[in-house]
Amino acid sequence: MANLEKGSKKLLNAWAFYDWANSVYSLVITSAIFPIFYGALFKIKGDLYIDAFGTHFKSSALIGFVTAAAFLTVALFSPILSGIADYIGNKKAFMKFFCYLGALASIGLYWFSLDHIYLSLLFYYFGLIGFWGSLVFYNSYLPDIAFKDQQDKVSAKGFSFGYIGSVLLLLVNLAMVMKPDFFGISGTSGEASMKAMRYSFVMVGIWWIIFSQYTYYYLPKGNKGHKVTRAVVFNGFQELKKVWKLLGENQTLKKYLFSFFVFNMAVQTAILIAAYFGEQEIAWKSDSEKTTGMIISILLIQLVAVFGAILTSKASDKYGNIRTLIVLCFIWVGICTAAYFITLPIQFYITAAVVGVVFGGIQALSRSTYSKMLPQTEDTASFFSFYDVSEKISIVIGMCIYGVIDQVTGSPRFAIVFLAVFFILGIVLLNKVPKKILVKE
Repeated sequence: MANLEKGSKKLLNAWAFYDWANSVYSLVITSAIFPIFYGALFKIKGDLYIDAFGTHFKSSALIGFVTAAAFLTVALFSPILSGIADYIGNKKAFMKFFCYLGALASIGLYWFSLDHIYLSLLFYYFGLIGFWGSLVFYNSYLPDIAFKDQQDKVSAKGFSFGYIGSVLLLLVNLAMVMKPDFFGISGTSGEASMKAMRYSFVMVGIWWIIFSQYTYYYLPKGNKGHKVTRAVVFNGFQELKKVWKLLGENQTLKKYLFSFFVFNMAVQTAILIAAYFGEQEIAWKSDSEKTTGMIISILLIQLVAVFGAILTSKASDKYGNIRTLIVLCFIWVGICTAAYFITLPIQFYITAAVVGVVFGGIQALSRSTYSKMLPQTEDTASFFSFYDVSEKISIVIGMCIYGVIDQVTGSPRFAIVFLAVFFILGIVLLNKVPKKILVKE
C-alpha cells in the first residue's frame, strides 16, 4: 500500500480508476446484457410468469420488486455503515467488502436459472447491494483524497474512466453474443448466445476485482483504532435526523428536496425498466436484432447523456437551475406518454436518444442544484448522505409502483405512462421553489 499526499495526481487517478473497475456492472448487467438474458429465459420457458414467494409473478414485475428490495437495503444500512467507517477510519475495508460481494454475485449470475429462482435472484440482489454499497464508501473518499478545487475535475475524470471502460467491455460482450463461434463458444445459435451472456457476467466480476486493485493499492486505510459502540452504530441516523431538523429551518431547500424526491422516483424507475420494456414490448424481427438493438440503444443513451449534461449546464447558466429542471420534467412527461405508443425499433432508438439527453442533464443538474442550496456549513457530508438516502428511497417507491402496475395489468406500458404523473407533480412542486436564487446574473 502506497502512502501518498492528499491531492497528489497518482492518488486522484487511483481513486477515479475505481469507476473503470465497477461501471461495467451498471452497464453490462443492470442495463444491457442481463435484461436480454433474463427475457430470453422466459421466452425459452414459453411463459412470462413464474411462481415465486407464494405469488404468480410476471417476469419484469418480479425483477422490479427484487431491485426495490436491494435499494431499500442499501438505504437502510448505508447510514450505519458510513457512521462506523468514518469513526474507525477504515473505509477501505468496507469498500472492498461490497466490491467483492458485488463482483462474486456477478460471477454467480453465470448459474442464473428459472429452476433455481431463489438462489438466482439472490445473486442479482447481492450484485446490486455490492455495487451501490461500494459507491457509498467510494464517494465518501473524495474529500479525503482531493482538495475542494480538485473535486469537480477528479469526479468528472472518474465518470470518463467509467464510461470508457464499461463501453469497451460491453462491445466485447456484444461481439461474443453475436459471433459466439469466433470466440470458440459451442452450441446452436441460441444456446451459444446464451452461453456468451453467462460468460459476460463472469467477465464483469473478474474485471471488477482485478481493476479495483489499483485503487486499493493507493487509497489510504486511515485506521484510527477506535472501538465501535452503540452510539457510533446509530450515528449515521442521528446525522440524518439532524439534517431533517435543519430542513425545517430552510424551507427553500426542503421544497426542492421534496420535488427532487418525486421526479427522481420517475427518472430512476424509467431508466431501470427501459431495457425490460424494450425486450418485451418492441416488435423486433429476430432475437439477433433484439440483442443488437437493445445494446445499441443503451450505448446511445450513454453517449447522448454526456452531451445532455453539457447542454443542460449551459441552459441552467442562462435560465437558472429550477426553470431548466422544469423544462426537463416536461420533456420526460412527453417521453412517458410517447412510450405507451411505440412498437417499432426505430421508435425505440429515437426515444432512447431523447432519454439520453434529458437523463444526463437531469442527473447532473439535480445534484448541483442541491449543492448550491446548502446552508453555509462544513458538514456537507451529512446533507449529501440525506440526499443519497432520499434518492434510494424514491427508487424503492418508484420500482414498487412499477412492479405492482406491471403485475396487475400485464404490461409495462401502463406503468411508464403512470410515471408521467410523478413528473407532472414534480413540475408543480418545482414551481413552488424560488427561482431567482439560482439564476446567474
